[in-house]
Amino acid sequence: MSKHRTGSSKAIRVLLNLAVGVLTVGIAVIFYAVVAYGIKEAGTYSYDFAYQLFGDVSVEAAPGHDVKVTIMKGESSMNIASKLEDAKIITNRYSFYAKLKLKEYEIMPGTFVLNTSMSYDEVLAVITDYSQSIDAEITVEDTEQTP
Repeated sequence: MSKHRTGSSKAIRVLLNLAVGVLTVGIAVIFYAVVAYGIKEAGTYSYDFAYQLFGDVSVEAAPGHDVKVTIMKGESSMNIASKLEDAKIITNRYSFYAKLKLKEYEIMPGTFVLNTSMSYDEVLAVITDYSQSIDAEITVEDTEQTP
């Protein structure tokens, strides 16, 4: 009877070792799959971010549609980027903010008419030029009409 117990105890140990081995391999496979997926996602995000920063990206194809955006004096660059993203003028507030800081643009206060088909550079060309503000147009018209 002791031989029978010893044999079944060895069989249980072998089965337990086999189960632990299979479980270890399974966990390792899952871990490496998650790591590979994370690397793929990080690469995709990095590529997209770099393309938005240095490429010619817009929210919609031409002709797009016009949107009025008001920028207040003293408003932070990140707040402006968020406002432009919410208005569907830009695709990503963080890449726009990075481009703004890299090129050291100075954004002007005012109300600007922007189009959803504009690239980041086109948007920046408008919002850094006060003469393209609706406020500037009103001021010029009022000045021309005053005798």
